[in-house]
Amino acid sequence: MPVFTINTNLPADKIPAGFLEKTSKIIASSLGKPESYVSVVVNAGLLMTFGGSSNPCAVCSLESIGGVGGGRNNSHAAKLYPHLQQSLGLSGSRIYIHFVNIDASSMAYDGSTFA
Repeated sequence: MPVFTINTNLPADKIPAGFLEKTSKIIASSLGKPESYVSVVVNAGLLMTFGGSSNPCAVCSLESIGGVGGGRNNSHAAKLYPHLQQSLGLSGSRIYIHFVNIDASSMAYDGSTFA
């Protein structure tokens, strides 16, 4: 059930073809979760500032039932930052990623929670 959300002030036409699919594969591989449960959401064209500037930036969250927390987050960041930088042309210093461990009872799929 991993959900990776990217909020960015980049316009939607700057999100390259195949970006969502490639991101989904990276998330699944990094977390060791089936890609069939991964969701990637890009909210583009937002009004945003980062560090007092409206230059291109992204604020992201990776929510997952397990697989995030502690030192694992450094491993995820090491895979996600290069991908975001290369694919979106963003500086690493203009990207935040918030890692969120979700309780299984707080996420539902196909009519029931994962608990």
